[in-house]
Amino acid sequence: MVVGVNRKISAASARAHTRRAKQNSSFQLPAGIFKTALVALFIGLLAWAYQVIQPPPSKICGSPDGPPVTGPRIKLRDGRHLAYKEHGVPKDNAQHKIVFVHGVDSCRHDAVVAETMSSETVKDLRIYVVSFDRPGYGESDPNPKRTVKSMASDIEELADQLGLGHRFYVIGFSMGGQVIWSCLKYIPHRIAGAALLAPVVNYWWTGIPANLSSQAYSQQLLQDQWAVRVSHYTPWLTYFWNTQKWFPGLSVMAQSSDCLSDQDKELIPTILKGRPLVGQVRQQGEFETVYRDMNVGFGTWEFSPLALENPFPNNEASVHVWQGDDDRMVPVLLQRYIAEQLPWIRYHEIPGAGHLFPHADGMCETIVKALLADG
Repeated sequence: MVVGVNRKISAASARAHTRRAKQNSSFQLPAGIFKTALVALFIGLLAWAYQVIQPPPSKICGSPDGPPVTGPRIKLRDGRHLAYKEHGVPKDNAQHKIVFVHGVDSCRHDAVVAETMSSETVKDLRIYVVSFDRPGYGESDPNPKRTVKSMASDIEELADQLGLGHRFYVIGFSMGGQVIWSCLKYIPHRIAGAALLAPVVNYWWTGIPANLSSQAYSQQLLQDQWAVRVSHYTPWLTYFWNTQKWFPGLSVMAQSSDCLSDQDKELIPTILKGRPLVGQVRQQGEFETVYRDMNVGFGTWEFSPLALENPFPNNEASVHVWQGDDDRMVPVLLQRYIAEQLPWIRYHEIPGAGHLFPHADGMCETIVKALLADG
C-alpha cells in the first residue's frame, strides 16, 4: 500500500520553477544582436545599391588600358585633350571657317555639313570646317565637370589653338545644336554666324509655358519621357536607369526606329554607309558620352535661351534655326515658340522633314549658303 505525501508548494517556488523550465526549453539571442543584424543588412543593401548605380570608369584614350590616339588633338588649359578633324580647303586659304558640333551618340567623323556638301561648293566658297569630339566622345578626354558654359570655352580654345581668327561660324546638330545656345550666351563676340539644326530643347527652360512643355513632352515615346525625367530630377540614376533590364531606357541608345519619322527611316541606310568609324563614338564608355549629354542637356541651366537678347544688334552676324515639322525627337511646337519669342532668330521649318533632315540631298548646302550669305 502506497501512502501519498501531501506537500504544499509556495507560489514563489512555482514561478521560479516555471522560469527555469522556459530558460531550459528556449534559446535567447544576446541583447542587441537582432538590431545589429538589421543595421548590417541595411548597410550591405546600401553598398550593393551604390555599386549598381555607379557607371564603370572611362577607358581614357592613350592610357594603358584605353583605346589608341589616332588623330590630332589639342591640349586645353585644364589639361584635357580635344580631338579634331579638318575638312574642306586649307584654313590658311579659307574665306569662311566653320566649327561643327556633332550630336548625341556621334563623333568628329560625323560632320554632316562637311561630308555632304559638294566639293565644288566647298572650293568656290573657300570653306574650311573643323569638327571635334565633344568631351568623352571619340578621342577627346571626358570632362566630369562638364557644364553648359564649359562647352563654349572648349570651342573658343579650339578655335584659338587652330588659328581660326577672331570670328568664326558655328553649326551644331541635335544635342550639338543645343551647345550653340551656350556660344551665343558666353562667346558671342567670337561668332561670325550660327546655325542650329534641330537643336534639342530642354523642357525645363524658364520661359516655356508649362502647358506647352507638357504637351510637347507627352508626344515623346514613353521610354524617352522616363529617361529624360530621370536625367533631370535624379541625374545620379541616369546610367542605372538606361542600363537596367526591367524597363526600356533611352530609345537612341537602344537604336530603336520608333522615334524616327518616315523620312528619317529612308535616310538611315545612307547614314550608316557613311559611318565606317562608328565604333569610336563610345569607345571610352557610355556614361561620359550619351548619359553625360542627357544630364547636362536636360539638367538645370545657368540661363535660359528664351532670355537671351540679340547678340548681334548691329546685324554683324545672324542666327538660323532649322527644324523639321515631323521631328519625333525634338517637338516642333517648342521650336516654333522659341523662334516666336526671339524675333532675331531666322527660323526655317522644313515640311515633312524628321530629325535627320541635314543628311538629305542638298540640305547642308542650303543651310551653309544661307548662313554665309548673311555673314
